[in-house]
Amino acid sequence: MQMSARVELRDVGHGFTSQAMLFRHLNAVLEPAHVYALTGPSGSGKSTLLSIIAGWLKPMEGAAERVDCEDVHWVLQNPYGVARRTALDHVALPFIAQGEPHEIARAHAAELLDVFGLVKLAYRQFMELSGGEAQRLMLARGVASAPQLLLVDEPTAQLDLHAARTVNERLHALSMSGAIVVVATHDPNTRDACTDIIDLREYQRW
Repeated sequence: MQMSARVELRDVGHGFTSQAMLFRHLNAVLEPAHVYALTGPSGSGKSTLLSIIAGWLKPMEGAAERVDCEDVHWVLQNPYGVARRTALDHVALPFIAQGEPHEIARAHAAELLDVFGLVKLAYRQFMELSGGEAQRLMLARGVASAPQLLLVDEPTAQLDLHAARTVNERLHALSMSGAIVVVATHDPNTRDACTDIIDLREYQRW
């Protein structure tokens, strides 16, 4: 019987040297359909832990194992896209890449844009979107990509309060993908929009 996708963190620790550790003794099992808030002060190792979870960085201590979880998608802190492509195009492309006919892919993309409050901007070019709109678009694209592991780095950083509030209101929609979702954030409102919390401050006391 095949085991469900998950990420196992077993006594994980990492730092610049063994005398300058960012965090230690982190144990967790990350499961699908959960949105994990990865919190802690600046410099506590949130982005480092994202890289470890993704399998792109080997921890100095312990082990991080992805079980039946090889497809990883990362939504970066600063959203990027193709300047003259529409919002609809950005979200439809992953569906097309999965083999859907263009018409069906665009219909599915429109549904996701609606979930993230962007349906009225479907035909707006990426370069015409505000920072908050672009961030929500990249979150919608992340869901459309149907990864097993979806990593989101500081989704509300450098956004104004209104844009940040909108992103946080839509954050729960990430769980609809059925992916393991991990969101690195310093924003308490973003933290509260997630289903689970991993606070790195708890792993800096040893």
